[in-house]
Amino acid sequence: MAKLPFSIVIPTYNEAGGIEKLLRAIDGVCKANGLDGEVIVVDDNSPDGTGAIVDRLSSELPVRALHRPGKLGLSSGVIDGWKIARPESLALGAMDADFSHDVSILPRMVAALESGYGLAVGSRYVSGGGIQNWPTRRIVTSRIACALARPLTNVKDITSGYFLVRREALQDVQLDPIGFKIGLEVIAKAHYGRVTEIPYVFTDRTTGESKLNQREIVNYLKQLRKLYAARLFPRSAVL
Repeated sequence: MAKLPFSIVIPTYNEAGGIEKLLRAIDGVCKANGLDGEVIVVDDNSPDGTGAIVDRLSSELPVRALHRPGKLGLSSGVIDGWKIARPESLALGAMDADFSHDVSILPRMVAALESGYGLAVGSRYVSGGGIQNWPTRRIVTSRIACALARPLTNVKDITSGYFLVRREALQDVQLDPIGFKIGLEVIAKAHYGRVTEIPYVFTDRTTGESKLNQREIVNYLKQLRKLYAARLFPRSAVL
């Protein structure tokens, strides 16, 4: 039986140090498990040549690059990547470019959607999940971010950026491209029905630099304000 076809988007900015290793690792997992996946790298004109590396690899791997003119943001990159996903993909997803997301759980995520779940979230905060090599400050920030969004959903790793969702669940859903947390937008808005969290151990990046900064924290708070307002006052516009 053919596996569920999917497209997963990886937004990048200056990830030349690790992008080839990641793409080959994804390809290896897909081949070893008979997965029908394509990877779309959305590159924001990285000056380190990330996009050119992906272009070169596209001749041998099921990957292609979408080149954007500048640094336009992670969430908007994922949304733009989904727009060009191949028509046969029944699921869409996202993951980070820095190897912090464990590619080995991709088969379990695909299997979850095949078994009837509409959304599979890679989770640090369920049994079997965890975090390695992250500064205490980042762990505390992540926990607080999840706690602030907890009333919106029962998903424990609300701020996860690693997930697969049934494509039909996003139909007619207006996703806000603000900030980093496209996963939160999907969890809060998409029509996926049942959701499952697949445990994995998050590992801090070994190459490149984190894109989290004060601006993204402010954007996250703005995103939460909009989501709560939409829940409390569904007919009101949020300014």
